[in-house]
Amino acid sequence: MQTLNISDVDFAEPGNMSCPGCGASIAMNLALKALGQDTILVIPACCWAIIAGPYPMSSLKVPILHTAFPSAAVTASGVRAGLDMKGDTKTTVVAWAGDGGSFDIGIQSLSGAAERNDDIIFVCYDNEAYMNTGVQRSSSTPYGSRTTTTPGQGWKKTRKKNMIEIMAAHGVSYAATANIAYPEDLIRKFKKARELKGGTRFIHVYATCTTGWGAPSEYAVKIARLATRCNLFPLYEVEDGITYTLNEKGDTPVDAYLNLQGRFKHLSLEDKAGIQNQVDKDFAVLKNKLSVC
Repeated sequence: MQTLNISDVDFAEPGNMSCPGCGASIAMNLALKALGQDTILVIPACCWAIIAGPYPMSSLKVPILHTAFPSAAVTASGVRAGLDMKGDTKTTVVAWAGDGGSFDIGIQSLSGAAERNDDIIFVCYDNEAYMNTGVQRSSSTPYGSRTTTTPGQGWKKTRKKNMIEIMAAHGVSYAATANIAYPEDLIRKFKKARELKGGTRFIHVYATCTTGWGAPSEYAVKIARLATRCNLFPLYEVEDGITYTLNEKGDTPVDAYLNLQGRFKHLSLEDKAGIQNQVDKDFAVLKNKLSVC
């Protein structure tokens, strides 16, 4: 197996505004190792709008353009158009948004960019709620989870939106899931997305939020790894909306994942069995689409 060449340069400064164990911070550091210096980030309202720091300061060593919540994708498309007019084909333009700015508030401009096949990379770092504004539920919040807007017995009773399949249905040149607990796989996918110039690429990154999920900060990577090991967050790629490739196959019951997080502590054994059943069904559907396994 070929060894992946990982840069020892960090483009994210330590001592930033992220919480201890922040999966979004880990994701950014790994992604920039793959993308390199010739990158412009477009960041809408989200945790990373705070982590990066207020203008003119920044915790990142690449240019950042902050934008409104709904407009990450279209702003990135505009930056790309401006660079093209200057003859700059070297710089990679990346929209970096949370699940609120991808699954919900930002999906209209993301869908438009994908339909136009604009030459950008759109990254959703997914912490499964509106964490920056108080842990409110989003359409990425999974079934069974308590949030500040789904408290007590009002815990979320609907399923998480399947964003990777929505993007694959647009026929984008590249769509992939990645996980902070699998750094080499994540870096490989970002490098691949960078090299596939000429169309829209979408990467859905699993990014633990121990603060919002009710778990110790030192469990951030462990929880992320279990999400993939129990097939709740499979690692796979879709090219041109057709070719599916599985990168990691799970072998762990979903209980191991649920039991580490306070947001699921109210669930009964029956509830957990229902989640396991749904995970098994979803993974069976994915396996039927695989071109390489």
